Amino acid sequence: MKKPSEIDMLKSICKEAKAEGRVTGPHLTQLSEAFGSRFTKAWETLKDDRVKKYIFKPSDRIVWIVVGKERDYLVMPAADFCTCDDFYFRVMDREAHLCYHLIAQKLAEALD
Repeated sequence: MKKPSEIDMLKSICKEAKAEGRVTGPHLTQLSEAFGSRFTKAWETLKDDRVKKYIFKPSDRIVWIVVGKERDYLVMPAADFCTCDDFYFRVMDREAHLCYHLIAQKLAEALD
């Protein structure tokens, strides 16, 4: 199970990335060490522009979709929720705190 300190570290890195407009090398190292293959998949997803933010008018409701390998996944960042199987089987069972779709969404939001 991922420790809350890893989640705090992700939030801190996202805050710094938002301020700087980029993710630095040391950030990439920290994220890779904390999340392993989940981060690697998240970073590839981000680089491939597979994180989509939809803003609906006139309500300004925001919906995040991550285009996955098998289908598109709805991500609800405020609830740390994703519709993928990894979330259902591993995050819900507390084997992991975040799926790679959530990590990718959080980084995408920080980087605009």
